[in-house]
Amino acid sequence: MTELTKTLELKLVDPNAHKRRKLRETREVYQQALHDAFNARCTTQTEANDVVVNYDLSGYAKNALKKYVPQLTTTYNASKLHDDHPVRFTNEGLRLGHKPENAIEWYVKIPHHEDYHLWMPAQPNPEQRDWLEALNAGDATMGESRLFERDGTWYLHVTATRDVEDSSEVSAEERTPIGVDIGEASLVTVCHRDNHGSPTAPELWADEGKTVRRLRKTYFTAKRRLQTRESKRIAESFGDDVWRQIDDVFHRVTREVVEYAESVENPVLVLEDLTYIRESMDYGDFMNRRLHGWGFAKLHAQICYKAVEKGIPVETVNPRNTSKECHACGKVGYRPQQATFKCTNDACWMSEYQADVNGAINIADRYLSGESHSREHTDGDDSAEDGGCLTAPQDSQADATTQETLGTYAS
Repeated sequence: MTELTKTLELKLVDPNAHKRRKLRETREVYQQALHDAFNARCTTQTEANDVVVNYDLSGYAKNALKKYVPQLTTTYNASKLHDDHPVRFTNEGLRLGHKPENAIEWYVKIPHHEDYHLWMPAQPNPEQRDWLEALNAGDATMGESRLFERDGTWYLHVTATRDVEDSSEVSAEERTPIGVDIGEASLVTVCHRDNHGSPTAPELWADEGKTVRRLRKTYFTAKRRLQTRESKRIAESFGDDVWRQIDDVFHRVTREVVEYAESVENPVLVLEDLTYIRESMDYGDFMNRRLHGWGFAKLHAQICYKAVEKGIPVETVNPRNTSKECHACGKVGYRPQQATFKCTNDACWMSEYQADVNGAINIADRYLSGESHSREHTDGDDSAEDGGCLTAPQDSQADATTQETLGTYAS
């Protein structure tokens, strides 16, 4: 049996003015507590507790903060925070209700503060119904949940863990590592080495990358125009439609990545460990806006859960310099163009190579070097891989502080 963790997405259905006000109060107080604890550089749960204890938050939000802030300040060495972190609750904080006889059959109880909770109807991702039913029946365990608002609509992401059957007992040494490079030019690139150690059968989803970039540009151009005309509702509806198109591309590509793996004997998919990507990446404000808006974590999460559901193991490796090192000699090179890698080692037989394929091979090789590790979730904590810190498509000219969280059915 393999333990599979997945993020379940629920859209909160039409909360009234009172509940909207309470949700925003919770978000504002949580953000203040998070930033104050982070700015105090709390490195332990005790230190974080001393900061957040006086805030008017539920104990479930405070406990999530006490775990989260020390991770940011010590494990991930975050230098700054963005302004739109979702509100986190520990696994004890959320309650599910199911009334199949109702038009809206699912309900969630969301903590507001110690003595006040909000019961709200919720619309789940229909593709995740079996997971929600397993959670409600006790056949899956609930992890951390995250609450956020996007374009006036509130969403709740809940991590759930359940056991799935293993399809193979092949040892790690017998597996064929397939490097998975998630990028912007090519949405995803996969490659592995053959029995002689030569890179073989690379596959790139470059056209899909162009499609998503075009949709993102269309989205932001139209949104600015509609907002100028004060057509907020139309802008929100248009944005949801564009993101659904992007989501369709993501689901198709990640399904094809898993199909590629199924065509390889004893595969293991190897991805970069993108834990807390928004805090750990720092390429300057311009590139950060673009990279934070790209679907790294979303694609990462979809590949992981679709692979595990097919019985294909997934490992992650340190992403440092996977795009900068030469897969042939290991020396650091450079990219004169987005799709081209040049090796600076005169003694290396390879002077130029397709950049995304080079990165995918480096990722696969790190599994062979023994540095890979399975994704694990402890105490209900989760990473950006589950969508917790992922943002919606961002324009390179968008305000860096306007981070918009994923749509209704982001996974």
